[in-house]
Amino acid sequence: MAAAGPQPPSSAGLVQAWQFRGPAAWALWPISLLYSGLVRLRRALYRAGVLRSEHPGRPTIVVGNVIAGGAGKTPVVMALVEHLKARGMKPGVISRGYGRSTTDCREVLADSPASEVGDEPALIARNCGVPVFVDRQRSAAARALLARHPGTDVIVCDDGLQHLALRRDLEVCVFNDQGLGNGFLLPAGPLREPWPRAVDWVLHPDTAPAPAGTAPAFALQRGLAGHAVRADGRSLPLQSLQGQPVQALAAIARPEDFFGMLRAQGLTLARTTALPDHHDFTGWSDAAAPGAQLPLLCTAKDAVKLWPLRPDALAVPLQVHVDPAFFAAVDARLAVLRGAASLSSPPARPSGD
Repeated sequence: MAAAGPQPPSSAGLVQAWQFRGPAAWALWPISLLYSGLVRLRRALYRAGVLRSEHPGRPTIVVGNVIAGGAGKTPVVMALVEHLKARGMKPGVISRGYGRSTTDCREVLADSPASEVGDEPALIARNCGVPVFVDRQRSAAARALLARHPGTDVIVCDDGLQHLALRRDLEVCVFNDQGLGNGFLLPAGPLREPWPRAVDWVLHPDTAPAPAGTAPAFALQRGLAGHAVRADGRSLPLQSLQGQPVQALAAIARPEDFFGMLRAQGLTLARTTALPDHHDFTGWSDAAAPGAQLPLLCTAKDAVKLWPLRPDALAVPLQVHVDPAFFAAVDARLAVLRGAASLSSPPARPSGD
């Protein structure tokens, strides 16, 4: 069975309906019961061993979510990777590589085209300088990573909480400020699987309460850096753009969040362009659009795809600040895992229960 659940719809109206148990949500609720049954059946098949899961043989941390749409997983992955590096560890990252034009298992290098490896893996490889591999089957990505980089001592999986074919040791569930929405499963609500479910830790915005559950919850802050990055790596203070009109572009799950954070930095957005999440910019051009000659600001994830078309685009990095207690908890658990005599038969965590 495929690990990926239904993708979030493009209809803004349906996304809005996910926040309330209104007529639209109730109309779709019977379908969500069918989806719930399939989710539970799939878990049961993994628990019974009918469907097999595989552990990479290194401590494995999955950073994912239970809601459709963006929750800010990749910035958390990058922050976690930087923390592990600072602790002297050698992390590697695996990902599906959503939105890429290729289907093989491959290593993501700093200069890999985002169209071939996915925008988020490309961003991680360019910014973190660690081994990154993509494959629809994350276990295959992990095998390839360890074959090429055998010194890797911890694996971080970007997304994949529902990818039960990958056995993992630790799970981090990330939420955005919309929390559980209306609490219904897809398509009546935003949930990919029932909540609460067992995870090791929950990360949630400091502006919203943690969703109900028994896992330890830690707050995180999201915000834009005070600078933009040019295609050649040079930085430009955002303050230097204040007092003049600029344009902004975002192809992410919640583009208005990016636009709002730019305005909070004191920038004047004369023009905004919101595109579907993971948009590949194939054939895209805004040369004839009004305001196209204004300075163009975009997300760091979009920049890895946009720079070949618009080398003048300015990428504004998203920064996350996680409660230090979360990293302390990760360190403590990893110390136990690394001190174990053998990881050849680690505790299975495929059920999501």
